[in-house]
Amino acid sequence: MNRTTHHRLVTTVLLYVLALFGTCPGMVLAETQAETQGDNSRAASGFSLEQVRDYAFPDQLVAAKQGEHVVWVKSYRGRNNIWTASAPEFKPRQLTHYTQDDGQEISGLALSDDGRQLIYVRGGESGGNWDETLPINPASSPVATKVEVHGLNLARGKSRLLAEGHGAALSPDGRQVAFIKDDAAWIVPSDGSKQARQLFTTRGTVDELTWSPDSRRMAFVTSRESHAFVGIYQDDATPIVWLAPDAARDQSPVWSPDGRKLAFIRTAGDGGPPKPRLQLQPKPWSIWVADATTGRGSQRWASGEALRDSQLWGNELQWGAQDELLFRSYQDDWQHLYSLPAGGGAAKLLTPGDFMVEHYTLSPDRRYLVYNANTGTQPDDIDRRHLYRVAVDGSQPPQTLTSGTGIETYPALTASGQVLFFSATAQRPPQLAMLADNAIRLLDPQALPPDYPQASQVTPRRVTFKAEDGVTVHAQLFEPPGAGAQRRLPAVVYIHGGPERQMLLGWHYMGYYSNDYAVNQYLASQGYVVLSVNYRLGFGYGHAFNFPANASMLGASEYRDIRAAGRYLQSLPTVDAQRVGVYGGSYGGYLTAMALAHDSALFKVGVDVHGVHDWVTDEYDGRYIRTRYEEPPDAEQSQDVAWRSSPVSAINTWKSPVLFIHGDDDRNVKFSQTVDLVQRLRGTGVQHQTLVLVDETHNIQLHRNALRMNAAVVEFLRRHLEPGAETRREPNTQGR
Repeated sequence: MNRTTHHRLVTTVLLYVLALFGTCPGMVLAETQAETQGDNSRAASGFSLEQVRDYAFPDQLVAAKQGEHVVWVKSYRGRNNIWTASAPEFKPRQLTHYTQDDGQEISGLALSDDGRQLIYVRGGESGGNWDETLPINPASSPVATKVEVHGLNLARGKSRLLAEGHGAALSPDGRQVAFIKDDAAWIVPSDGSKQARQLFTTRGTVDELTWSPDSRRMAFVTSRESHAFVGIYQDDATPIVWLAPDAARDQSPVWSPDGRKLAFIRTAGDGGPPKPRLQLQPKPWSIWVADATTGRGSQRWASGEALRDSQLWGNELQWGAQDELLFRSYQDDWQHLYSLPAGGGAAKLLTPGDFMVEHYTLSPDRRYLVYNANTGTQPDDIDRRHLYRVAVDGSQPPQTLTSGTGIETYPALTASGQVLFFSATAQRPPQLAMLADNAIRLLDPQALPPDYPQASQVTPRRVTFKAEDGVTVHAQLFEPPGAGAQRRLPAVVYIHGGPERQMLLGWHYMGYYSNDYAVNQYLASQGYVVLSVNYRLGFGYGHAFNFPANASMLGASEYRDIRAAGRYLQSLPTVDAQRVGVYGGSYGGYLTAMALAHDSALFKVGVDVHGVHDWVTDEYDGRYIRTRYEEPPDAEQSQDVAWRSSPVSAINTWKSPVLFIHGDDDRNVKFSQTVDLVQRLRGTGVQHQTLVLVDETHNIQLHRNALRMNAAVVEFLRRHLEPGAETRREPNTQGR
């Protein structure tokens, strides 16, 4: 799963729900037939499932502030390596040479300002909700794995181990690397000339290490259970400076360009009287600025108190050239960029319109931003991403940089203003690209093998339909070539995870969902109609859609969108209404289980990949354990609602066959959730099978496990949806 950090949140419930699932990669099966045959035997369209997954996936694009260099991570067949490219041609060059599909991810790329020094972290699972900094071992190696900080000089190109740790931060001058080990800050020279040492001692869990512009001081956050402070370390002879400490939770420190001030985000500390659980609660936040020498600070901006305008969307702050603070907010119903005078005053909306700003970067001179958003000249661009440029001071309206039917994400800017990014289409996975003469120029032709089946893939189309309560549901429909010309086809509803995600009219920019997009393309090539659903709780369609009433454990209102998706497929003249299946991972696994438990007459089969099945279990969450004298006024009612919002509460109406896929080192959804549901289904007569991936994580780190998973999903759906499936009955089996 992917690896991008989770932003937001506005309510205690949604904080829990969105943090719960993280990202979502893949699945796998218990059947020897599925493991050995895979899908090569069914490549009727001219390509196999393995072929459509045979591409190099790019991630973590970073540009140097003072040079014409970029670096990024490229994963090919499970081998994760760092690549670089430099002006003028930006021809890719490999920097690291890891040769094994061992599941050890690369994260935390950082370049020195001059672009000569690079650091990265290898190991762990950066997208986990717990234990993300601990080693992972999905290959089940008898030799202990580690989480390590590495350094690399781009001119020499040889990686060196610096220390065990994570959360690394490279000083702007490239000489020192700070990192986290045992919840404390450590430091080591970037050339590895000395042993690492602990940088300073303080209480709490240290995180968010941030160097000053002159590389002489270190800002950090220390979390102390009910509250968190921002501090500044200078040297062993100078006491730590605490920035405007209060009974609050502070985060996201950013230095002013001159190093004299810091800005940070403040939210309320823990505690207070218990609030109703069945009501979404606002979570107001504010931006503070403090003197870096004295620590004295004051509030410069505050969100509103209502649910919508108290939404903290992302937690990054940027500092503009003319003393502006840049941030994102949901205050006008959409996730937009705002500019705020650092000295205080009104925030200025930089990106007006009915769309979402997702990824953005500040130019090296701090005078403009390049961002991507789901808007453009095409009527369906709300399900795409294009690039735009806007001045930090808001003096000019946004300028369109890319348009059309592609997907452009993760912009990076070199010192001369070159714009590099990842570009995808409906038929081509993401590749490194740049803007050249107002056109998109692809820079990495070797990312796809010569026989990659790009021309054989379909172009999904955007569709909408209504749920039973009137909510508009958004989706992409994959239709086989010539669909319905001879017979009605089987169909599948695909449900993404998150739940704060948006599937697109093209290849996804996150590795987890890129994998699922490949599966959907393959299913379409094999004669299945596939509907990829963007259900309420996801982003990209405004605040009300992202934060709906009675969702998740508060009533599962989003499941109505899944039921509506199944009925929409049944209404299509090309679909056999009696052969509709469903699959999804993480939160999509939860909704898959809901579909099978509540609507087996609609969904004939399902594949549930590492989904949550019981919101109430003490072992899993503990939310409903009484820990204090005071209880929320709706404590008993909310527990009942959470139980009825769980698939396990509807076992008696579950009839359809199901395949469960889960790694038992999952750090986003506990493996025990699947163990419990399997025990409940025993003796019910429901056909159920499992594919257990021993030592695998939520992100399915091994490429070979992702391929097994994909083959298992396709084969299980095929056995129950193709002609004659109604006469077939498979034995219940457990994975191996």
